[in-house]
Amino acid sequence: MVIWSAVVLAGVIGWYAYDLPNVQEAAARPRPASMVVQAVDGTPLAAVGPIHGDPVSVATLPPILVRAVLATEDRRFHHHFGVDPIGVTRAIIVNVTQGRFVQGGSTITQQVAKNLFLTHARTLRRKVQEVLLALWLEHTFTKEQILDLYLNRVYLGAGTYGMDAAARRYFRRPATQVTPYQAAVLAGLMKAPSRLNPATSPDRAHARAREVLGNLVETGDLDAAQAARIAREGRSDLALARGRGSGGRYFAGWVMDRVDGHVGTPGRDLVVETTLRPAVQHAAEQALSTVLEREGRARGATQGAVVVLDPGGAVLAMVGGRDFRASQFNRAAQARRQPGSAFKPVVFLAGLEAGLRPDTVIPDAPVRVRGWAPENHDGRFRGPISLTEALAHSVNTVAVRVAETAGRARVARVARRLGLTEVDTEDPSLALGTTEVSPLNLTAAYAAIANGGTAAFPHGITRILDREGRVLYRRQASGTPPRVMAPGHAADLRAMLRAVVTGGTGRAAQPRGPGLIAAGKTGTTQAFRDAWFVGFVQDTTDGGLAVAGVWMGDDRARAMDGVTGGTLPAAVFKALFESWRP
Repeated sequence: MVIWSAVVLAGVIGWYAYDLPNVQEAAARPRPASMVVQAVDGTPLAAVGPIHGDPVSVATLPPILVRAVLATEDRRFHHHFGVDPIGVTRAIIVNVTQGRFVQGGSTITQQVAKNLFLTHARTLRRKVQEVLLALWLEHTFTKEQILDLYLNRVYLGAGTYGMDAAARRYFRRPATQVTPYQAAVLAGLMKAPSRLNPATSPDRAHARAREVLGNLVETGDLDAAQAARIAREGRSDLALARGRGSGGRYFAGWVMDRVDGHVGTPGRDLVVETTLRPAVQHAAEQALSTVLEREGRARGATQGAVVVLDPGGAVLAMVGGRDFRASQFNRAAQARRQPGSAFKPVVFLAGLEAGLRPDTVIPDAPVRVRGWAPENHDGRFRGPISLTEALAHSVNTVAVRVAETAGRARVARVARRLGLTEVDTEDPSLALGTTEVSPLNLTAAYAAIANGGTAAFPHGITRILDREGRVLYRRQASGTPPRVMAPGHAADLRAMLRAVVTGGTGRAAQPRGPGLIAAGKTGTTQAFRDAWFVGFVQDTTDGGLAVAGVWMGDDRARAMDGVTGGTLPAAVFKALFESWRP
């Protein structure tokens, strides 16, 4: 009878074990490659694939972190053989007493078996295989090796796997440098990493950290006073996890689309270092969000976009819409909208190159070109006015006359030279900005004016590295950027755009603050479907200079309620530079 029982037991074990993976091969199997996009200060912005940090071990981690994990997940880890009958019994008693599921009975070894080698299907076969694999793991590896596997591979939310990746994501430091409070937060994540994510649920994460600290008191690793002090003093660390705004996710997507063009598909972990500055990104997001919520929606401005560049074209901030979670369409880089009068600096540059001057007087009077008779936005005519005054007050008739004087072909060539590659028409209405362009490209065109006349190529990637730190791509400055306008013409345009803000349609864009000098141009399209303000601000106290473009409108091109470039977009521009000085 005993023999037959043994035969049956062996058969049952064989039935469940025949398709088990090879543990040693599975443990060494390479994980999928990931890509992490970082801001200029190293802050993670987004990732593709599972995020893994540097390998850690029990020997290299702070002892408090290891003890917190064991006290919370498996106190008898060093005393069981992979499966803990005592722990299972205790969990059953607690769950029955509480009348709900409160405590699990799986050991760390079982969790390694489940997470590394098996599916998460809730079947008897999977559970039996988990037990068999746990026994096999205990036979094959030391306790320390099993714990190392767990600490490097456990999922901890926000796409992170392992203690080091989670520590860097939530607390901006390697796992080897976490504080006792941060260790408690990390150790508490295994229970429900999404629900307890400190970035999205800081109150829950704090409550769970206090539970972990309580576990350490129960195991004798801390006394009650120490635990209370750690919880009280460490809670402010959760602010590191929350980060700011969307964290530049529109920008991260734009950057990721360009990685293959630099390094192909290397099949290994990549770290993409970028130009984005979190402080500027936060200021841009807050400025757009505040204006949209306060006044935009009520007036039909349901969406917006903001781009901030340095004078050379490096993207400092990119906001592609009101809410990334609701819509991933990047209006800053992907949208094509009519710029309206925000295109007029291109027209006036063509005029300057054709021999006109800022003080050249042109009649503001009715004009007709091939049967087309444009009108001014206010319906009146001012008579003879200078180019500077015409740009300041966004006079349509003068812009059309300048385009006809310079030649529409010249205007189109100037636009393309400035990076507005979308401009491929010589229609008379080109002078009034009817050709659709992206906010990113239009802002880069203004950057060329701001920097004195050299091309500003929009870019966001500075370096691409593999996980070992080898540089696969580095942006190289190819000498002096090509000149796209004469320095004198750039200076003339800067002065003319300054007049737009000091006494024209862009007065609402001037930020408050000592030494801040703004220049730019408003843009409004027919029936108030698009509203723009594009310009630049110089901080005369330290010479800082930045360029920004703001677009507001509706994805379906529905008319807004009287929103012009000099109203809401100018308000966003102003708020941005009052929050952040270049």
